[in-house]
Amino acid sequence: MATELAVEGAAAHAPTASEYIVEHLTHLSSRHQDKIIDFSIFNVDTIFWSVVIGIVGCTFMWIAARRATSGVPGRFQALVEIVVEMVEDQSKAIIHGNRSFIAPLALTVFVWVLLMNALDFLPVDWAGGLNRLFELLGLHIHVPHHRTVPTADLNGTLGMALGVFALMLYYNVKIKGLGGFVRELFCAPFGAHPALWIPNLGLNIIEFVAKTVSLGMRLFGNMYAGELIFLLIALLGSTATWWGFGMHVVAGSVWAIFHILIVLLQAFIFMMLTLVYVGQAHEGH
Repeated sequence: MATELAVEGAAAHAPTASEYIVEHLTHLSSRHQDKIIDFSIFNVDTIFWSVVIGIVGCTFMWIAARRATSGVPGRFQALVEIVVEMVEDQSKAIIHGNRSFIAPLALTVFVWVLLMNALDFLPVDWAGGLNRLFELLGLHIHVPHHRTVPTADLNGTLGMALGVFALMLYYNVKIKGLGGFVRELFCAPFGAHPALWIPNLGLNIIEFVAKTVSLGMRLFGNMYAGELIFLLIALLGSTATWWGFGMHVVAGSVWAIFHILIVLLQAFIFMMLTLVYVGQAHEGH
């Protein structure tokens, strides 16, 4: 009788499908429950994993540089050389001039975004599983539930896009001079007639805003959709039937394989658009 009551109580407290998804899409943040809008709110999980993965990426490239040899490269060195040559070729084709900062920047962006995207392959309930392991081991450690993929947070992707926006402004001023950049804002693309100054400025502002917003939204949209599909697949495994478990394994495996392409493609697209936007700052209308 007591066992039946315990089972019924556990079932009563089990989250529904919508509650499960909402819980896993909720950030670990500094937000106070009584506040709806607060610009002092920080998504702690996004910041934490962005910094951790940034350190991992820098360490990865540092190890590759330390182990580089002039002889026959090993697998690790060959992989890094392929990535470096790919980024160098793309930067050379887009930006004509000094690339001493831009090429390493593009490499950093590609590796950083790729590793952050790859966090989506972690099990969706890894934090809960780790907590249960700590309990079995008698350790008083609790990992709070949080979202692991920084690129599935619009705050994170728009933050990176704003960094690219700052680079666009910097190189526009550096290459054209402050006066040349201001003149281009008011005189391109329609012409230098005073009656066209306002339309030119409005169009240029829209162009800068559209580039920045679309850059962040594209990465966020693809990674958020991928994370949501993983959650839906995880729900199949909670049906307690052989059919549900089988579909969970098959669908999870197929989507994980397909998601590898998305992870790589989105990192490549973000890097390429960064190069394109910075390259456009080197050119005039």
